Amino acid sequence: MPGLVMTHKPAKWLVAASGTGGHLYPAIATALELRQAHYEIEWLGVPDRLETSLVPREFPLHRVAMAGIQGRPGLATVRLLGQLAQATWQVRQLLRQGHFSGVLTTGGYIAAPAILAARSPGLTAVLHESNALPGKVTRWLSPWCTTVALGFEAAQAYLPKARSVVVGTPVRPEFLTADPPVLSDPMVPAQAPLIVVVGGSQGAVAVNRLVRAAAPAWLEAGAWIVHQTGHNDPDSDSLSHPHYQHRPFFENMAALLYRANLAIGRAGAGTLAELAITHTPSLLIPYPYAAEDHQTVNARVFAEAGAALSVAQAELTPARLQTQVLDLLNQPERLAPMAQAAGQMATRDSAQRLADIVQKVTEK
Repeated sequence: MPGLVMTHKPAKWLVAASGTGGHLYPAIATALELRQAHYEIEWLGVPDRLETSLVPREFPLHRVAMAGIQGRPGLATVRLLGQLAQATWQVRQLLRQGHFSGVLTTGGYIAAPAILAARSPGLTAVLHESNALPGKVTRWLSPWCTTVALGFEAAQAYLPKARSVVVGTPVRPEFLTADPPVLSDPMVPAQAPLIVVVGGSQGAVAVNRLVRAAAPAWLEAGAWIVHQTGHNDPDSDSLSHPHYQHRPFFENMAALLYRANLAIGRAGAGTLAELAITHTPSLLIPYPYAAEDHQTVNARVFAEAGAALSVAQAELTPARLQTQVLDLLNQPERLAPMAQAAGQMATRDSAQRLADIVQKVTEK
């Protein structure tokens, strides 16, 4: 995959991404593309979130205090607006003193002060929205942005005033190697059906419990299970079997998904992008408390394309989950079309497309 063409004068950009892997991994993938093209990249996040462990390995990290809008307007909203004003002033000072060319943000509440701080003095702001249902910050501030890049075409209907373009959602570089990575840890027999369970970077306690209740029947049927539980799982040691492997986090998720016959997990946009790249059939259980239930909208796009089954958590029992997974494993003729449909949802060069947008608006 060819890299970007180097600009005449290396530009300096602030990347604003915070919180979960769904925001951070696409931003990191794009920032690496930009750095390869000799752009200077620094990072904006908040204290005590995932970026504090991931970002300093690669980029200088600046932090401001910022929280999200929760519930109905009230006293907390007034405090939040004060926090937004303070954060916007801090980011504007950072942009001015650091001589940045613009801001790239992947949404979430850190996006609001980043976009406002950039656009008020006329700097460029590029926003990437990975979800099929754009978040509140995206809907409110997208008309202010120079360009809004989208992970799903369905999102365009919610942003009629934005200058938008569909680029897909960038994934981690290890998902894009010329040859799919080979799974060596844990070792799974070549002919064994493999179920990979992943709740996203934060795990998913409700999904973990459903899976462990249904898993004995899958194991008895000859399947192997690799289960990423997340770090907040009080029952992580409640199931023991030689063909059941669990850890809070797996570094080699790309190899796991390429090897998997079926994935079970939430419907965050980052997870779906990885499932598409790896052509992995999935059973999706959208997180019911996600903002505005956006994971259900994401899952619906994949289900309607034939790439996944989507089941609401409230409607799912261990018995139903057990049966649905066994039905899929026993019918390879159902899994093969799902894998093909997942692959058709993939955009392998998404990070480069997003980096190209940054380059174009920089040159303008």
